[in-house]
Amino acid sequence: MNRTFCKHLRTKKIYVDSTPEEAFADKQGDDISPCHFWCNLTQTAVGPDDRPVHKNRCAPGRSCCVS
Repeated sequence: MNRTFCKHLRTKKIYVDSTPEEAFADKQGDDISPCHFWCNLTQTAVGPDDRPVHKNRCAPGRSCCVS
C-alpha cells in the first residue's frame, strides 16, 4: 500500500505495534469487525469541514487534509 492519508486521521489500530500501512489496510473475512476512525483535530468522527472521517475520505483533495 502506497497511499497518503491525512496526518490527523486516527484509528485504534495505530496504537499497537504496526506500520501505518498495516493499521489502515483493508481486512477481509467474516470475522473482521469494522474499524472506527476519528480526526485528531476535532476528536470526533467528523472532520473540521463537517464531513465524516474515514480512511477512504481523509486524503489529499479534502480541504482539511494535511499529508
